[in-house]
Amino acid sequence: MIDRSDVDRLLAANRYLVLGTADEDGNPWVSPVFFAPLDADHVVWVSSPDSRHSRNIATRAAVAITVFDSTVDVGKAEAAYFDAHAERAPRDEDEIQAALRSFDARLPQHKRLSRDDLHPYGPMVLYRAKLRHRYLLVRGGNPEFGNELDMTVEV
Repeated sequence: MIDRSDVDRLLAANRYLVLGTADEDGNPWVSPVFFAPLDADHVVWVSSPDSRHSRNIATRAAVAITVFDSTVDVGKAEAAYFDAHAERAPRDEDEIQAALRSFDARLPQHKRLSRDDLHPYGPMVLYRAKLRHRYLLVRGGNPEFGNELDMTVEV
């Protein structure tokens, strides 16, 4: 049975997401982004506010996200997809500290972040995405769905 726990497992197991954004004219852009789950409905990352995806988010908050392990053998892929709303995270100190704890749990000691790395003290900005819809890749030949080819299902 495919359910939300599969999504949570993929978010926990992977360190990078592919962030799909679009500029004000609708021109698409995708970026690999190191991320951390913040809670059941949000993921967070840090970026330069001058990066193309950050500039796109400033003008168009709707984003698409994919999380997957690119190292698995062909035919063994698992993936989670999301429709989300992205924004610069509020300057709420509790949320900032929670995000830093989530990041630091995924980073080696010498790469860990501090409040001094984040705007207005440092060069990076904390972003968060509210996950609106969640989808999972269902491999072709899944007996539960009777699908011949790969497909996605909303969970």
